[in-house]
Amino acid sequence: MNMLVNLLGWVDDRFPLTKMWKEHLSEYYAPKNFNFWYFFGSLALLVLVIQIVSGIWLTMSYKPDAEMAFGSVEYIMRDVDMGWLIRYIHSTGASAFFVVVYLHMFRGMMYGSYKKPRELIWVFGMLIYLCLMAEAFLGYLLPWGQMSYWGAQVIVNLFAAVPFGIGEPLSEWIRGDYVISDVTLNRFFAFHVIAVPFALAGLVVAHILALHEVGSNNPDGVEIKKNKDANGKPLDGIPFHPYYTVKDIVGVVVFLIIFSLILFFAPEGFGYFIEAPNFEPANPLKTPEHIAPVWYFTPFYAILRAVPSVAGSAFPGVVVMFASVLILFLLPWMDRSPVKSIRYRGLCFKVLLFLFVIDFFVLGFLGTKPTTDLYKLMAQIGTIYYFVYFFALMIIPRFEKTKPVPERVTG
Repeated sequence: MNMLVNLLGWVDDRFPLTKMWKEHLSEYYAPKNFNFWYFFGSLALLVLVIQIVSGIWLTMSYKPDAEMAFGSVEYIMRDVDMGWLIRYIHSTGASAFFVVVYLHMFRGMMYGSYKKPRELIWVFGMLIYLCLMAEAFLGYLLPWGQMSYWGAQVIVNLFAAVPFGIGEPLSEWIRGDYVISDVTLNRFFAFHVIAVPFALAGLVVAHILALHEVGSNNPDGVEIKKNKDANGKPLDGIPFHPYYTVKDIVGVVVFLIIFSLILFFAPEGFGYFIEAPNFEPANPLKTPEHIAPVWYFTPFYAILRAVPSVAGSAFPGVVVMFASVLILFLLPWMDRSPVKSIRYRGLCFKVLLFLFVIDFFVLGFLGTKPTTDLYKLMAQIGTIYYFVYFFALMIIPRFEKTKPVPERVTG
């Protein structure tokens, strides 16, 4: 025991191990009224670890070569010990990551976790979301199946819609060739396994450091640092460890049960996690009947298709699609209400948020379907409301009837 104490002291003299433990766990005070919506932050960290570990194992047998990539995935599935499990853990984990992140973002929108003084936390979170989208897109090509190939072809070709002679050179620069080819596969592999994960890890650290600097929000939207005892500890806070580390284990267990059920009984997610055409090798001469991105991109894909082309160019749709993501960065400054939590906001905000969630689901559904006149009209209405929601947040505080916010958390 004394040897361990001495070793810890030796490490602390050279590295702030104990200091970090105290600042970020044992002496980091979090609001005592966290509910189940606060599981998803720690679950996102868990899924990140799952993806990194499973991804490392997959790279041991994967070949980033246009002639061998599809065969190497089949080799992993059929011949590598437990390779099928590792591959399905990674593919299911990608969808699980977005489920957890979307729920985490929704919690922030419900309780106003993006409002002062947490604007930077939200911006870091949105940068993480962008990295996740990039990581998912880059990894989507790697199995080198039909949907991988043609999905990447469609997405990369969007950049060709940029006017003023920029589009074609830009899309060619992204591909590294005139078409999706071995060069594209190699550079996507490099970014997927090295560049983007490093950026993602750095942003996660920044996100957590920014959170611990200003403190966590809570369902009441009350700043617990305003009420402290004689020792400077928040009266409405409790140490994150052991209280919330133990509580988070409950969320982890429930998540892993659901994750395992999907993993072992529906790993392809009924065609939403891995599409049927992706079990066929990429064929540049055969276009799939219907090309659509994975489900977590489909709301934005529906927005892209909802915008009419101008002079045969899809550039307006590309602009609106990127705007639909970038507008999320501005949420802390667009929401003018002095009240943070949905508990004390007026009925108008609650209805707007409820309709926004429904709208996001509808756009996601439309993004998986072929374009018809009816579906296009629905997507256009959904796109309009998507942006109306954010601009409405600037207007409704003028007449919104809010409830008095308590001085202390209500439990």
